[in-house]
Amino acid sequence: MRVRLELYASLMGYLPAGANRHATECELPDGSTAHELLDRFGVPRDKAHLVLRNGVFLHAPERDAPLLVDGDVIAVWPPVAGG
Repeated sequence: MRVRLELYASLMGYLPAGANRHATECELPDGSTAHELLDRFGVPRDKAHLVLRNGVFLHAPERDAPLLVDGDVIAVWPPVAGG
């Protein structure tokens, strides 16, 4: 299956060379998880604070569930601070 990974802020450094702005597409085996996708690109799980699948927040347990399907978009943001 083919999925799109979008990384934002400090996580953009984990994208491969040639990535288009803040995103890349890759092939994954059927039944892959969001964490497996992040692991493929070396994104530390503790730095992946906000993880969305097609715009819907994935809670921590859902990130290890084989939810991904062809065409999904996984968008990830690190923890942020400010005020």
